[in-house]
Amino acid sequence: MEYRPVYHQDIPHDLAEIPGNIKSRIRKAIETRLLVDPISYGLPLRKSLQGHRKLRVGDYRIIYRIHGKEVIVLKIGHRRDVYPKILARLGK
Repeated sequence: MEYRPVYHQDIPHDLAEIPGNIKSRIRKAIETRLLVDPISYGLPLRKSLQGHRKLRVGDYRIIYRIHGKEVIVLKIGHRRDVYPKILARLGK
């Protein structure tokens, strides 16, 4: 089952802050894991982020939602600050 990626408008800004070698690992993880089976590879988030999922790539996290055949990537960032920033991005 193949999914289609949909990226939040601020994802290019997120990627600008990430080192080049990590960017390639993130791209590969999205192509080989997230778009192939986002339910099996990602873990569900809890509390105020219920309904969202995360995919771990080293110290970085990809926060996303699944909507039908679309994987909506909302935030990519380092684990230390990705959760407060996704809450701000979602207006929570």
